[in-house]
Amino acid sequence: MSQLNIDFKDTLPAGHLGIIPLESSCELGKKVNEYIVSWRKDRNSKYSENILFEDYKKDTYIIDAKCSRFGSGEAKGTINESIRGKDLYLIVDVTNYNITYKLCGHINRMSPDDHYQDLKRIIAAASGKARRVNVIMPFLYESRQHKRTSRESLDCALALQELKNMGVDNIITFDAHDPRVQNATPMSGFESIQPNYQFIKALFNSVDDLIVDSEHMMIISPDEGAMTRAVYYANVLGIDMGMFYKRRDYSRVVDGRNPIVAHEFLGASVEGKDVVIIDDMISSGESMLDTAKELKKRKARRVFVASTFGLFTNGFEAFDKAYEDGIISKVLTTNCIYQPPELLEKPYYVNVDLSKYIALLIDSLNHDHSISDLLDPGEKIHKLLQNYNNR
Repeated sequence: MSQLNIDFKDTLPAGHLGIIPLESSCELGKKVNEYIVSWRKDRNSKYSENILFEDYKKDTYIIDAKCSRFGSGEAKGTINESIRGKDLYLIVDVTNYNITYKLCGHINRMSPDDHYQDLKRIIAAASGKARRVNVIMPFLYESRQHKRTSRESLDCALALQELKNMGVDNIITFDAHDPRVQNATPMSGFESIQPNYQFIKALFNSVDDLIVDSEHMMIISPDEGAMTRAVYYANVLGIDMGMFYKRRDYSRVVDGRNPIVAHEFLGASVEGKDVVIIDDMISSGESMLDTAKELKKRKARRVFVASTFGLFTNGFEAFDKAYEDGIISKVLTTNCIYQPPELLEKPYYVNVDLSKYIALLIDSLNHDHSISDLLDPGEKIHKLLQNYNNR
């Protein structure tokens, strides 16, 4: 994603830019900041004498902020420099389990609830001072609890309403489990962004012998919930798609869900084709690997797994074995949530870096510039595909 495709030279920023990456997104925040610093150093504007361009070019836009924790487990959010009049962008990874804190002498790993509370603490510390507060939450908090099927809580909707009531102007997330949850706050800014271009680019860069046509390649949706994603990829690449649906045993509940009895397939033959399984997240990975095994039984050539969020809650052993057994060839996930160092060393793993894309989103929004072109990269994907086929 080239920053030079958008011209900000004749646009005033909405306010002085400030970026607050919480500890959970520290590395991602640093990369995002480096991109924006580099771009703005090379940018000249006819409004450069305007007061809104004061501090436009800086060595860093990261605001010094932290969440301190007491021995009892309670905490407070502190912002250690002025943010008055700033256009703030808070970045948080609610899935980062690698951060710990002490509770009465015991070591606790931070849960999504802990990260969400820290986000609210920083928002509260900024209240009434910042010109605008924007939250970038790549993995939407409680997005898996987005609907009610029995007497249940609606956690994601409640969280969105809470952030709105705290004064958050915009919420930016990636590949929300169900973007219709934004209906909980219809008057607030909410964007669920699909990193389609970045995934296709990463796949093309890591595999140099793909033949992208309906005779040699296919997109696979592992369940009905991922259909929209799969249809988009199939359309922009001009290839066929297939879908699995899960037959479950609704008479039993195991680990909070009805166990899967079988995976049934709908679609054309996958025999001899490279297939790409598209989904929003890899949690335990059980469903994704079951889908890959079913595809290999149907004589698929190679299986590539692409998922925005690689949680790997049950570790990597099952994926290691699947790779060794030739069931999967590549696994692609993004760096917008925590990646364990051992994952980055896997021979089958492809890291899809979204830091430049997030930096461009922030830079655009800070200028009140439309991000419509960033949300629909169809033209860029067609150019990428043409270059790949003509390599």
